[in-house]
Amino acid sequence: MDLDRRHLLALTAATAGASAAVSPARAAPAASPISALGVDAGQFGVRPGHPDDQSRALQRAIDETARTRSPLAIPPGVYRAGNLQLPAGAQLVGVRGATKIMLTEGSSLITAAGADHITLSGLVLDGAKRPLPERRGLVQLESCRSIKIADCEIRGSGRNGIVGIAVDGELIDTAITEATDVAIHVLDSRGLVIARNRIDGAGNNGIQVWRSVNGDDGTIVVDNRIESIDNRSGGSGQYGNAVNVFRAANVVVRGNRIRNCAFSAVRGNAASNIHMEGNSVSDAREVAFYAEFGFEGALIANNTIDGAAIGVSVTNFNEGGRLAVVQGNIIRNLLSRRPAGTDAGDGAGIGISVETDSAVTGNVVENAPTAGIMLGWGHYLRDIAVTGNVVRKADIGIAVSVVPGAGSALIANNVIAETRRGAIVGMARSKPVTGDLSKGGVEQYANLAVSGNRVR
Repeated sequence: MDLDRRHLLALTAATAGASAAVSPARAAPAASPISALGVDAGQFGVRPGHPDDQSRALQRAIDETARTRSPLAIPPGVYRAGNLQLPAGAQLVGVRGATKIMLTEGSSLITAAGADHITLSGLVLDGAKRPLPERRGLVQLESCRSIKIADCEIRGSGRNGIVGIAVDGELIDTAITEATDVAIHVLDSRGLVIARNRIDGAGNNGIQVWRSVNGDDGTIVVDNRIESIDNRSGGSGQYGNAVNVFRAANVVVRGNRIRNCAFSAVRGNAASNIHMEGNSVSDAREVAFYAEFGFEGALIANNTIDGAAIGVSVTNFNEGGRLAVVQGNIIRNLLSRRPAGTDAGDGAGIGISVETDSAVTGNVVENAPTAGIMLGWGHYLRDIAVTGNVVRKADIGIAVSVVPGAGSALIANNVIAETRRGAIVGMARSKPVTGDLSKGGVEQYANLAVSGNRVR
């Protein structure tokens, strides 16, 4: 078809008009990336990097989005605030490692009371080491159900990192560093999961699971990395522990990597039916795994311990402490001293120490300056079976109480090698009072049954 100049101009104009008609759709501004996470906090006047306190604007944004159960998305940047109150359904979402809220004033940075379905995700919460009141946390949650703290960083709390009182839900995948007192403290929880967190530096304890009175708790502490736990408050073991369980029954502590703590890796005090399983521990400077005082039931199994004053202690029969299985642990390189403030008479350099109603089986102990396995303390000994263990390089392989009133113990089918003072030796508390019972003389102690042990 022939086109003259007039038809060509008309066709060109029509094409340009069509292009102009569709160009606005192509040029529409892209949505803010933060909007994919929820309602942009900037809509409420919240501004990153602003030098002034933004508590009022943040609180308004929290209240409005919680009312509609919408996530509040906080863009990258630094925000100065304090005493933020979370109502039910509040969800604060940031960009991991980039959205920081820094404490300016108040008893906590974030607080919730009686508010269910609280979520904190992707936030850096910085306490700036500002002192907080006694027993407060930078994040303080009380009587809240179905909480979730995930993928956050909690730094420099001037007291505790997270405090949860009568809460349930999840504290997961969060880094808590340089807490002045305790990284995570939970009291009277209702089946909480504390998992895959990283705790690096705490003044007194890493994770505390406590109850006001003895009772079922069921908190699960799994797959956390806990390092550099100090003991700033002193005492004989209340502080300086990676995991401290007090009065809480049916707590599971499993699969954690624990390094460099002033006292214990896991300390259960009056904590019945506690599980301490599959943990990897190095440089615990008192008892690595402790079940003490009025408890019934402790399973301490399949852990590795490299460096501790005592590897495992199941004690305080005089306070009702009884009933344990100590199985499949590898314990080595025990220390000859305990920290200042502990009872030196309780000893050090011991792989496993048990008193009452316990089975000790399938463990390997190496390099124990005092004893590989110690059974009883004075007359506090009752119904212990020690079978199938390997003890190497110890002053005494297996030490057992033989004082009047001591109860029964079975020592059978163990392998004991390279001991300096004897493979199996009778004790009066910390003092050896017999020769090597693996070579004879055991018949004069009616409370002992010794057989089938391999000694070299």
